[in-house]
Amino acid sequence: MTRYFEPKYRTILDAEDGELEALKAQSAQDEWKPSFHIHPQYGLLNDPNGLAWFKGKYHVFYQWYPYGAYHGMKHWAHVSSKDLAHFDRHDTAITPVEDYESHGAYSGASLQVGDELYLYYTGNVKYGAEARDAHQCLAIMNENGEIRKYEHNPLIKSVPKGYTGHVRDPKVFEKNGQYYMLLGAQRDDQTGAIIVYRSPDALNWTFLGELTVDIDLAGYMWECPDYFEVDGKDFLIFSPQGIEPEGENYHNVFNTIYAAGTLSIEGLSFRVDEYHELDKGFDFYAPQSFDADGKRLLYGWAGVGEVEFPTDKNKWAHCLTLPRELVRKGNRLLQRPAEALELLKGSSVAEGELSSGSAGIDLAGFKAWRAKLKIEQATDLQLEMFVSENEKFTITYDRAAKKVITDRSGMVHVTEPQYGATREVTLTENLFNLDIIVDHSIAEIFINDGEAAFTCRVFPLTEDKQLKVTSDMDIYYEIHEMNRGIDE
Repeated sequence: MTRYFEPKYRTILDAEDGELEALKAQSAQDEWKPSFHIHPQYGLLNDPNGLAWFKGKYHVFYQWYPYGAYHGMKHWAHVSSKDLAHFDRHDTAITPVEDYESHGAYSGASLQVGDELYLYYTGNVKYGAEARDAHQCLAIMNENGEIRKYEHNPLIKSVPKGYTGHVRDPKVFEKNGQYYMLLGAQRDDQTGAIIVYRSPDALNWTFLGELTVDIDLAGYMWECPDYFEVDGKDFLIFSPQGIEPEGENYHNVFNTIYAAGTLSIEGLSFRVDEYHELDKGFDFYAPQSFDADGKRLLYGWAGVGEVEFPTDKNKWAHCLTLPRELVRKGNRLLQRPAEALELLKGSSVAEGELSSGSAGIDLAGFKAWRAKLKIEQATDLQLEMFVSENEKFTITYDRAAKKVITDRSGMVHVTEPQYGATREVTLTENLFNLDIIVDHSIAEIFINDGEAAFTCRVFPLTEDKQLKVTSDMDIYYEIHEMNRGIDE
């Protein structure tokens, strides 16, 4: 079959003279560029890829299309950090120039093998608007940071019988002396699944079959599988596409699930004890986790679907979430901002005690800040952020129902309004703290030491804004600026 071509399927190597420099200059002027969230210099960012602690540095790769704020030929971009707070940019890690990746180097994960970091990814090939194939590929980074593609790519050619060309996002791990690869897949009957391969050397792979996950979710595609252990418990994260809203869950176009249970890799089964939505916000998808210094850390894509953003006009879109530490509490995963973010703590904006009633805190001119609120006695609470004459973003806590509701209907720029302007979660105990981190165009809200998290893109129109708090009990608060962690 003839390979499919559109102008969006050109690589960074096909740029005209001065084109990339012009894109960078245009994007740099945008007021919504984050100060410390990982974001593209220009073009579109989506899934985090290849996350690793390797040779004394944290390495974060991500899906990147250079030429505009839309999905096109995906490359792997690369940043690294010694402290998980301040990041350096590197040359493009994977540019899809080979036949086996003719329409993009899609997502994947990393694995350290000896003194090298293996970067597994999916090579996407399209033969028309619908017809496609997928190959599982490998790039290798040495201890000097040099990256080469494996000379015998693809590791796995095409897809097994019974599945469409939508097979992607390899997650590789070692267990019981063998290597295993999980892949998100779509069956021929247009339902989602996870399939499994095994290898003795992380290079030569044998198809084992489909992983049985006893979970009452279907969907037409399961993307970005991730498996890991925390404190002796197995966890499986995946992003099912095409599931319907259920109560307070799954109200985005695409959603992400984590399941706690027991993996029997030899038996190709994952017994589920509990499963929950991972993030309750408006803009979260395709997360990936990794081990570093005994901690399980996670990044997600702060975006979802294909929607318009105010940044599109300046040729860039999206960012990653902050790094989050995953902590086990029974069958639950708590998500907490990584401790390293304290390295970005700037000057104090305000702190003290708000007496019961209503009070406002002036945040005019502040675009990157962190607020920590401590609630010592159970109370109804309303918190309004980005308050100006025309806008507000509201967080409400209903003490009787133990329910937190976020509402961005009061913001002028609302992405994907067809899915509603509110998101909610019922807590297991009364609200006792909030940790809110704002970075120009993104707010991440952590409830009760990470029991719940909301990722929300926000685009307040004015710098003349307030934070308003209304409660029945006293609230203790601390707000400080956040310093820059990644440069243009």
